[in-house]
Amino acid sequence: MTTAPGLRPAPTGSPAPAGSPAPTGSPTPADSPARIVGPLPIVGPAPADSPAPPDEPRPYESYVYAYPHKTAYRRLPDRPGLRALWASEPKDALSLYLHIPFCEVRCGFCNLFTRVGAPDGLTGAYLDALERQATTVREALGTGPVRFATAAFGGGTPTFLTAAELDRLCDIAEHRMGADLRSVPLSVEASPATATADRLELLAARGATRLSLGVQSFDDTEARAAVRPQRRADVEAALGRVRDAAIPVLNIDLIYGIDGQSDASWLRSLDAALAWHPEELYLYPLYIRPLTGLGRRAGDPDPEWDRQRLRLYRLGRDHLLARGYEQRSMRMFRRAGAVPQGADDYACQTDGMIGLGCGARSYTAGLHYSFDYAVGTQKVRSIVDDYVARPAADFAHAEYGHPMDAGESRRRHLIQSLLQADGLDTAEYRARFGTLPQDDFAPELNRFADRGWLTGTPDRLRLTPEGLAHSDAVGPALFSPAVRAAMAAYESK
Repeated sequence: MTTAPGLRPAPTGSPAPAGSPAPTGSPTPADSPARIVGPLPIVGPAPADSPAPPDEPRPYESYVYAYPHKTAYRRLPDRPGLRALWASEPKDALSLYLHIPFCEVRCGFCNLFTRVGAPDGLTGAYLDALERQATTVREALGTGPVRFATAAFGGGTPTFLTAAELDRLCDIAEHRMGADLRSVPLSVEASPATATADRLELLAARGATRLSLGVQSFDDTEARAAVRPQRRADVEAALGRVRDAAIPVLNIDLIYGIDGQSDASWLRSLDAALAWHPEELYLYPLYIRPLTGLGRRAGDPDPEWDRQRLRLYRLGRDHLLARGYEQRSMRMFRRAGAVPQGADDYACQTDGMIGLGCGARSYTAGLHYSFDYAVGTQKVRSIVDDYVARPAADFAHAEYGHPMDAGESRRRHLIQSLLQADGLDTAEYRARFGTLPQDDFAPELNRFADRGWLTGTPDRLRLTPEGLAHSDAVGPALFSPAVRAAMAAYESK
């Protein structure tokens, strides 16, 4: 096995540190020719002219916004009760997420859990069910102190709801769950069409600190190519309303890799966004996924498209860095001096999260759980209808999920830390697990270092600029065999 500078192979059969179970799927001394132990690796990037390893992965394997991915969840036959799941969990800094599964249109690239439109009465019935769920979940948390440190409304499109319905959504978060929305970061997702003045004013009054607007492109032709019907004039008007509402942080989402997009048109979209001085920008590579509007283009890997997306990513990254933005992850850029609002990479990835709504996840230390997941229109509608019809007692149990053993917890900590620009604090990792990352993941870390993707000091491991560019290859490379197998066996629906 090739080792990065500063790493040393141990003799076959070297023991793991006492009291430290190996990560799920890790090789044992009997089937691995060498295992890395000893001091923290200090690794450096490979020379610029070094040949790429023969097993170079594709740069766009998968967007890792949560681990394990929801396609690794399975029905839980014992339907564990929430009261028992949360009994020993810390409850002094929970995250609260409320999911609204409605959009005015489904974009061609979208594989989120959402349905287009809502028949008369459905949004009200959905909020009724959300309130029943919130009441049941809050009771399951027990009578002791419960504090929410962050809150978010996502979807779908939360602003699909009317202003009055958004007001009720805030009431559910505050009065049923006990979240103080005016004293914690509250992030809300919106589309240009639904970012109306009355909705934005209501959200600002209820404590919203961040508004994320899904623009994707300021070019009308590109928007149509992504099956995102909108006009630039309407997008600009929506941005004006957001600024008028004085919500502290504006985030603009943009996508690169759209059919027909050029370097010049990508820069024009970036400059159009920068004209609004957003506190944050998220730059997303386009993915083509099954059961989406663009899914008919899915097929064999396209190296030329990969190269185009990498080129546009680097172009966008450098453009923002030169204009006073700081890179916080592959996707996230924050304007220098802007006040952070909650987690750097808004992805709901920390333990201690309560998710409400039929598309939301909840995280405890031992189990990640949710309801069933789908992308196809009919199955999504069926799941929403089932959720709306449930009595309160049905919300007292977890139905779908993935258990988190010691190995999976290590992997998750490594992934969610390494994919941030700040990287992984090794002392924090050791305090939590009693080992160092190279004790648990030497082969993976060596491969990243050999590719020039990983660098480190005795205190911290972090991705190089090229490592960040390949975050969508780094994350999946750290998935456990069990999670990979579950995801591969998942049948899209």
